[in-house]
Amino acid sequence: MRIRYKKWARPELEASKFYIDNPEEVKGKWREFFKNSENPIHLELGCGKGQFISKIATNNLTVNYIAIDLVDAMLGLAKRNVEQEYQEKNLEPTNILITRFDIERINLILDNNDKIERIYINFCNPWPKGKHRKKRLTHTRQLYKYKEFLVEDGEIYFKTDDDNLFESSLLYFEECGFKVVAKTEDLHNKPIFENNIETEHEKMFSNQGIKIKALIAKI
Repeated sequence: MRIRYKKWARPELEASKFYIDNPEEVKGKWREFFKNSENPIHLELGCGKGQFISKIATNNLTVNYIAIDLVDAMLGLAKRNVEQEYQEKNLEPTNILITRFDIERINLILDNNDKIERIYINFCNPWPKGKHRKKRLTHTRQLYKYKEFLVEDGEIYFKTDDDNLFESSLLYFEECGFKVVAKTEDLHNKPIFENNIETEHEKMFSNQGIKIKALIAKI
């Protein structure tokens, strides 16, 4: 998603208590930045404006969350949405961290000491052209990277509106040794998640009559 530059985003992020500015320095030590360091850590790749991560984090206070995106302006909006969601519920954002980084190089900021238990990938860029498909967040090249910091039996929750990306991703997971334990081509009528939180894109596509595809894969 393209978004206009927002000059306030960088200063607000740098002033935020739950923003990590130099994630490469935190590699292997993410747990130390959470108040309840023994709680499981879940990770969202490409958090966008933060509607999903803010709601899921406030609904599950016994889980710690890390959200990653590449664009300051997007993360600035995510930071504000997180603050608003926590304030509305009279909570402090102690179980969430957001950071800016290129997900294609994610192994520079996470390793097996971080013990990530679940990854969320929601409506990532489908990169439909053949020469660009390696950029997909579910491509085999990326999945092998995730396996380096996911715990044994770690999970990936994936949602998309794109038929080709979904079908290709099923093959990617199989190639990388993941087991797809649940899948659906119509999430809203055949749910596989216990409590599905709709993202901004999900609502938009659903309103257009596009069925939401989803899966759960485990190592």
